[in-house]
Amino acid sequence: MQVSTLTRYPVKSMLGQHLDEAVVGETGLERDRWRALTDPATGYVCTAKHPRLWRRLLQYTAAAHDDRVLVTTPAGETLDADDPRLVETLTADLGRPVEMRDQRPPASSVERPDPEEVLAQGVEAEVEAPTLEISQGTAGDTFVDHSPVHLITTATLDRLGVEALRYRPNLVIDTSGTDVQPFAENGWLGRELTIGEVVLRLTLPTPRCSVPTLEHGDLPRNPGALRPLLTGNRVEVPGFGVLPCAGAYAEVVRGGTVRRGDAGAFGM
Repeated sequence: MQVSTLTRYPVKSMLGQHLDEAVVGETGLERDRWRALTDPATGYVCTAKHPRLWRRLLQYTAAAHDDRVLVTTPAGETLDADDPRLVETLTADLGRPVEMRDQRPPASSVERPDPEEVLAQGVEAEVEAPTLEISQGTAGDTFVDHSPVHLITTATLDRLGVEALRYRPNLVIDTSGTDVQPFAENGWLGRELTIGEVVLRLTLPTPRCSVPTLEHGDLPRNPGALRPLLTGNRVEVPGFGVLPCAGAYAEVVRGGTVRRGDAGAFGM
């Protein structure tokens, strides 16, 4: 197995930044999910998991350069994440006031409608949106969904026939030429995976919301990114129930640098 793509997402729910190498620490890839928008009316973190309100975020691209985050708008303008004009642009585009945060407040939550309801009723429907506390499996103050690193195999992606970026992984693990089967990630929980200098411990299968089905930049909507999981890969996610999943979350046992092309192997 080896790393075929390496991606970080400096602003939660925006498109990300492809890398040739990344420093990985206790909180995951450096500068990953480093910033997020929040809704001042509710206090919730803004995420495309609630597509009626926030799916437009997937038309923005964020990239980290040293200690700066630059965001490119759908119109092609690039603004510093700390530039007040960016929040003004986002507020106008989203139709709701937002604030940019660079630290996750304790017990931060998102609104996460049931993806099956969204598929059935449409992205504009006012469906129930239960709240979910994020970052329960990580230290620090980044805005990851659960554990610090998210990975998926090419075996799973090939079975689904869907672009990797729809699932927003940090690592795509190329398993071609191996005996790794689609959805093998379900059975990797608790195992330690060494990739380059980094050791990861797999913690949870990755539950899937509506995000993979939405427009991502120029990619159109694709309900097929979720439907095969609803019928073919519902698994027990410890602490969360039986959910449609693809990929896995991982915690960092040993940090270091990971590079595209690095080999991956499980400890004995």
